[in-house]
Amino acid sequence: MGTVVSLTLPSASGADELVAATAVVERLFAGLDETFSLYRADSEASRLARAEIKLPDASGEMRRLYADAVGWRLLTEGAFTPERPDGVLDLSGIVKGYAIQEAGTSLLALGLRDWCLNAGGDVLVSGSPEAGSPGSGSDEPWRAGIVDPQDRRTLIAGYPLGGANSANGANLALATSGSAERGDHIWAAGAGAGAASGVRGAPAFRQVSVAAADIVTADVLATAIVAGGMPMLDRATDGWNIEVLAVQAGGELLATPGFRR
Repeated sequence: MGTVVSLTLPSASGADELVAATAVVERLFAGLDETFSLYRADSEASRLARAEIKLPDASGEMRRLYADAVGWRLLTEGAFTPERPDGVLDLSGIVKGYAIQEAGTSLLALGLRDWCLNAGGDVLVSGSPEAGSPGSGSDEPWRAGIVDPQDRRTLIAGYPLGGANSANGANLALATSGSAERGDHIWAAGAGAGAASGVRGAPAFRQVSVAAADIVTADVLATAIVAGGMPMLDRATDGWNIEVLAVQAGGELLATPGFRR
């Protein structure tokens, strides 16, 4: 997927546990990359793009993730879409969140309750970074930082994830989308096939961060808000229990109450 994945385990009991946790995350991301990467000529996604196979003949995983992406297209009224402006099926807007989610499920299945998984700046946590410390009580949340899109060495905000309220609806995931690191790779809602870069006009937001209970929702809505601009920001904050920090094109910040705190 062309991204760096890091895993933090504050309470790992030994080398075997660390090896097992790392292996399951590596194996899952590698497997999804082999299926969904459009940068690999031998992937199933690339074969679909070349029309060597058709979607009804694709793997169950490909069809299932496509169905999820179509569901999100309906929920966001087209701001999020699984097709590029040139018509090529591109599930990169949902597959990373899905990979992080599946990796988190696998870590829990290994009996690991305190961890932080970071894939290219999209973060999913469980428990607390203070787990195992004498007297900590595992109450301390993880703290995710959000970088300034104009200066990648600077943080513009932090957000607590997990901790004492993990079992009571606390946000466990934070995802950030925008043009600061990879350029204008998100096409605007309604961009036609003739758009050279997939982005039509000046985007309203340079960067959008979304905190949510699950990583797929956070990742999809961050991308949808960048693509759909202010109307999608209003739709997302009205329709989902999320917190949003948006950096406008001119550098001004828009923040929901959770980020303002």
